[in-house]
Amino acid sequence: MTFDTIRVREHGAVRRILLAREAQRNAQNRQMLDELMRAFDDARADEQVRVVVLGGEGAHFSAGHDLKQAQAERADFTVEQRWAFEELRYFDYSMRIWDFPKPTIAQVQGACVAGGFMIANMCDLVVAGESAYFSDPVGHTLGAAATEVLIHPWVMGARKAKELLFTGERLSAQEAHAIGMVNRVVPDADLDEATLALAQGIAKAPPFGLRLIKRSINRSLDAQGLRAALAAHFDTHQLSHLSDGFLNARDGGLSNAIQKTREAAS
Repeated sequence: MTFDTIRVREHGAVRRILLAREAQRNAQNRQMLDELMRAFDDARADEQVRVVVLGGEGAHFSAGHDLKQAQAERADFTVEQRWAFEELRYFDYSMRIWDFPKPTIAQVQGACVAGGFMIANMCDLVVAGESAYFSDPVGHTLGAAATEVLIHPWVMGARKAKELLFTGERLSAQEAHAIGMVNRVVPDADLDEATLALAQGIAKAPPFGLRLIKRSINRSLDAQGLRAALAAHFDTHQLSHLSDGFLNARDGGLSNAIQKTREAAS
């Protein structure tokens, strides 16, 4: 299987899937998201793969969704068209990572912003380089109700999630580790090696047992309302596309939000 926007690397029982639009800070366009899901489907079907690492090539994990493509292709979408596009590529694809039957590890360096924050936190574990930072500034830059999948309070607690979203500010790797959102923080130079070592250690366990452990923990969160809450927020997010804030951002050019995001994170 060949891809244009991602890279796949084999490390024995560990498969590393890397976002590979380095010049765009690994912004997620339609092609990347579709290829990412094909890569996950392939890893799911391959019995030799026991653990998947999701990372990004270059200095950044991901700057989020590709707003230039959104402006060019979807700025004038109807409510129905936008709903269908985002339900599949943003919500359903994210939940497929969450429900992936094998352990997953996000390997994060540099920017992990908005849509990048979303897919990283769909993974079971997060290993961050010291340069990593996390943010979801779209309430400020786009007038949107956070990202499509409101995983934030589930991985960082309600009060910290509110601070992150209300201010649009960034969270450092060290702060994310302190609140339990990140499992380990390592020097950037050691990130590849440290993440792979963790993945290979996990891969030594019997895969069926790991699958059941993951399912039980995810079901515990479902019993607390995670899945229903995420689905409800997706509908709320769609409503925010009709707000004055979002319409003003759209009419001013969605791609202009890229610069605002960089300024908010500086």
